[in-house]
Amino acid sequence: MERDRDMAMAAIRSVYRITGRVNTGVTLAETLQLIVDAVVDGVGFGVAVVNYLHPDKVYEAVAIAGSDEARETLLGARYPADELDRYLERAERWGQLRYLPQERFSDSIQSWVPDVVPDSDPDSWHPLDALFAPLRAPNGELVGILGVDLPADGRKPGPLQRELLEMLAAQAGIAIDNANLVEALRRERRQLAASEAAFRLAFNGAGTGMCLIGLESSDPDRTRLTRVNAALCRLLGRDEDVLLSMRFADLIHPDDVDEGRAVLAGAFGGVPMHDHELRCVRGDGGVVWVSATVSVVAGPPPFAIAQVQDITGRKAAEADLVRRASRDPLTGLVNREALAAPLDAAVRRAGADGGTSALLFCDLDDFKVVNDTFGHDAGDAVLVAVARRLVSLVRPTDTVARLGGDEFVILVEDLLIDEVAALVDRVERVVSAPIGHDGHALRVRISVGVAVIDATIAGAGAALRAADRAMYLVKGHRHASRVTGRVTAFGEHAGAPGGIPVLRLAGPDNAQ
Repeated sequence: MERDRDMAMAAIRSVYRITGRVNTGVTLAETLQLIVDAVVDGVGFGVAVVNYLHPDKVYEAVAIAGSDEARETLLGARYPADELDRYLERAERWGQLRYLPQERFSDSIQSWVPDVVPDSDPDSWHPLDALFAPLRAPNGELVGILGVDLPADGRKPGPLQRELLEMLAAQAGIAIDNANLVEALRRERRQLAASEAAFRLAFNGAGTGMCLIGLESSDPDRTRLTRVNAALCRLLGRDEDVLLSMRFADLIHPDDVDEGRAVLAGAFGGVPMHDHELRCVRGDGGVVWVSATVSVVAGPPPFAIAQVQDITGRKAAEADLVRRASRDPLTGLVNREALAAPLDAAVRRAGADGGTSALLFCDLDDFKVVNDTFGHDAGDAVLVAVARRLVSLVRPTDTVARLGGDEFVILVEDLLIDEVAALVDRVERVVSAPIGHDGHALRVRISVGVAVIDATIAGAGAALRAADRAMYLVKGHRHASRVTGRVTAFGEHAGAPGGIPVLRLAGPDNAQ
């Protein structure tokens, strides 16, 4: 599961890097070709076609990647918009995508069929299957349709591949809209000698936030916006006159001031176009993540034009993926990988200043009985209840982790040995209390082994192994002697002569 999440995160980052290149297209034709190249390079399809929607409501296949045969067959093909729309009405809806299975294939629209032998597996991609992604401008207007074929693995796209295609299609729609804007500006400038009126019309009507930045100074405290459009005002939640009266630095989140300086440094450094991701402060005090593409325009006076897009949703999705990758999905505790950082830090502190921490390795003694008797739902309920109880017994600065199965670890810092022993007693007593589930009172005991993390511990792995060995001493002592008293094993540390773990009997166990 963690490997799948890592692969998903890597794939999403790869698509965003690729779509970053899509926005560098100088002309509409270059942008459209970059889009289909990005689909083939980054989303795992063998063929991609962009059907561009002309102002006269006619689609034209204008950019094709992945197959010379497909390019020869389809390039330049034109379809009335209502005809292609009727063709797509028969498609299944996959989120924003439209899937036409082979049994709904029709030759009413000029098409290209790959020379592939069909596979009898129902999940395999059939040569007559087709998948389409609408391309929309930021205002929702349809600007084209992206068609893809030949998934790299020969199977119908799964949820991740579909999501990546939707992400790229969303960015492609914005790129086409921006390219259309650039083309419109060029046409207007040729017709009106680059008049200010033509620029203002395109600038103010853009669906993407845009602004002009004066470049009289590279100091954010002295730099101001000289023009903003309505989309940027909506994005930042401020009126035009307010934005124009503020310093550039006042718009940037305090934690991203350095990135704000980089925006100006790139402009003053002569970089013709550069991209930045940073947080801005809205008028209501909220924070919005934005992606800003900054282009320098020669003066006099020189200025920069920035296209600003809201990427708060994407940043939240990335943060959620990172969070889920570091958490146990059942209990919400940190997992083994996420435990590594605080455990390494505790070992380093012990070696640097002689401070001590303790690692408690906990294993449930009767968990298999619960699973075998009441089922895995009951077992899951026990694991969740134990996790909550362990968290309730420690401080916010301590760490409780689930390593897997019925094994838990508690990392506590700056506690005396006697305080650790008292914590172990509380853990054993609280965990052994009945757990209600489906009308049953479930009981488990817990074996706790302790490794004291001091200057003698050789690393995080050594601390885990010492606590694990100490826990098995507790479990083994109980099994061999059938002792009902609570037993705690303190692992190797400075107070244990010869590095031999020491057993401590903690009195009768009245919890069972």
